[in-house]
Amino acid sequence: MIKIALLGKPNVGKSSLFNRFSRKLDAITSHVSGTTRDIKKSEILMNGKPILLMDTGGLDDSTTLFQSVQAKSFQAADMADIILYMVDGKTLPSDEDKAIFFSLQKLGKPLALVVNKMDSDKQNDEIGWEFHSFGAKNLFFLSVSHNRGTKLLTDWIDTFLPALPAEEEVNEEDYFTIEQINEIEETIQEEEESNDIKIAIIGRVNVGKSSLLNALIGEERSVVSDVAGTTIDPVDESFNYKERTFTFVDTAGIRKRGKIDGIERHALQRTQRMLETADLALIVLDASEPFKELDEKIAHLVDKFSLGCIIVLNKWDIAAEDYDKNVELVRERFKFLSYAPIITLSALSHKRVHKINDMILRVYDNYTRRISTSKLNEVIKYASIKHHLPADMGKLVKIYFATQYESKPPRIALIMNRPKALHFSYQRYLVNQLRDAFDFEGVPIIIEAKAKKVDEERAERYL
Repeated sequence: MIKIALLGKPNVGKSSLFNRFSRKLDAITSHVSGTTRDIKKSEILMNGKPILLMDTGGLDDSTTLFQSVQAKSFQAADMADIILYMVDGKTLPSDEDKAIFFSLQKLGKPLALVVNKMDSDKQNDEIGWEFHSFGAKNLFFLSVSHNRGTKLLTDWIDTFLPALPAEEEVNEEDYFTIEQINEIEETIQEEEESNDIKIAIIGRVNVGKSSLLNALIGEERSVVSDVAGTTIDPVDESFNYKERTFTFVDTAGIRKRGKIDGIERHALQRTQRMLETADLALIVLDASEPFKELDEKIAHLVDKFSLGCIIVLNKWDIAAEDYDKNVELVRERFKFLSYAPIITLSALSHKRVHKINDMILRVYDNYTRRISTSKLNEVIKYASIKHHLPADMGKLVKIYFATQYESKPPRIALIMNRPKALHFSYQRYLVNQLRDAFDFEGVPIIIEAKAKKVDEERAERYL
């Protein structure tokens, strides 16, 4: 697949062009310089042909953080087949822009100078000639916000893309029947559910989420800095492990509500949207300092989105307390995640990071686990004999049978005569009985009481 890298100084419109090409708001845009910090990738179709588009951080070496960002940007240029260098058409060309452009020419790859924010032909005539000083063979004037001039750019890119295969004639017997298509789709869905695992890495700012992502994939994929809130866009990276595909998403660090500025508010919203599609969450906690109230609020997102969960105690190499004491503190502070396994590690030194992969497989298998109706009812029947359901205003409460109607996470329906009478404490008791009977480590179990499809008056005759 052809790879295209977008490079340029901060706030020239790279993320806007990225969104324009991908036709979705996949990258956060802002007037604040340096909003994009990691390499943002997206597989898209351009003129019907697949490409991998890479949006890079702004080229600025004014701080240590942006020096790391700049290094990532040049790394993307090395990986790319085509490079688009973008500049701001509302300002005169700078010597720094020219120096960077000349260094990119030395890579010997198709390279275009993209002059953004050129809103009219008049502007092209008045200032456009200034940009010919770059000596670019491929020069494009456009306005991303007004979708002006982008077609000329995409047509130029298209000349480097492989041609689409010619359509072949097919006989009627070559088509699948509707039944065959449905069968294939079911098979594909089952394979996707069992093989593709999406894992969100969440936590407060500066607890080491990006360092953990880098340690997991074995390369410096995310920018790491002591500056709190370095990650803005969710950064995802996939790799295969034991015939499964892991996609890790390093989400933006979360601050207290009063300390969230405009960009981070967008990042927080994006993080929550990523959690809607995730299977598992790694909750990263800083073991070297006391847990905070914000840690609990973030952990409640796992409960909100019903995700599988692993609690990661990072910076264990500098933690002051022993293991048993820390685990006790976690269990006391995060009672609502009592089912989540805990792992201690150091993302910086990579100590024990390798153990996470097998933990993810185990938790995901539990997340997708399906219990047969017969076995499920054996456990529920034994539990109800062991501890009878409380009566409802003097009337008997019965569970007719139980069935698991969904996985990811496991959802179990209890078919009852008086579903509204099922108290949450008895639900919790049943959940604990199910955990004792089956391996549901790391995942929530959701129980829902349902009524039989008969009216209450008729039901009373049989109860």
